[in-house]
Amino acid sequence: MQQAKYDIECETLLPEHEFYKESFVLLEGVIIEIISRLDFIRKYKITQNHKDPIEHCKARIESAESMKEKLRRRNMPVTVESTIMEIYDAADICVLCTFLEDIYWLVNMLKKQQDFQVIEEKDYIRNPKPNGYRSYHMILQVPLHLGDRIQKVYCALQIRTMAMDCWASLEHQLKYKKIIPDQETITGELKRCADDIASTDLNFQTIWDMIKDIQ
Repeated sequence: MQQAKYDIECETLLPEHEFYKESFVLLEGVIIEIISRLDFIRKYKITQNHKDPIEHCKARIESAESMKEKLRRRNMPVTVESTIMEIYDAADICVLCTFLEDIYWLVNMLKKQQDFQVIEEKDYIRNPKPNGYRSYHMILQVPLHLGDRIQKVYCALQIRTMAMDCWASLEHQLKYKKIIPDQETITGELKRCADDIASTDLNFQTIWDMIKDIQ
């Protein structure tokens, strides 16, 4: 059976531990809990002679500096309590799939997990953002079984194809450059590339459907 294909890239520098304190373990825990569930789901599907729905998974815990700035923008107390109870994306997982059908299959499977509560979901694949961004977003609330209690912790998920992820990574790098000459042209080109990638994803799905029919 294939090995799991996951990276957890938590920002574990001292400032993060000083801010999150013992709650850092909760954020790590919710990532591990969801990734373990995803790993079981994909392995079970493989045993049924189906294609692996997940290509890769990467996760992170938001840096203390970024989280403090987010709390200030939202006029919330800059405390770890606000982070855990009010902010949904301190823990974040990005799941990369090969085909569009894999995304919706995974979404459906996550909704069937009785101990996972779907707090929010947005389908930016069928309804892309104006700049062309595409991905399926979910906010899950997951129970963590501690020694003396059960603590529910939020985690954000983005589920998308590898092509969508390539576009999102490049767009993010360009977006956060301090000086961008002729930004309107660049924005238009990025939107065109996003549309081309969406068309390519549809073509790949069509080709895969044809292969399945032959098999």
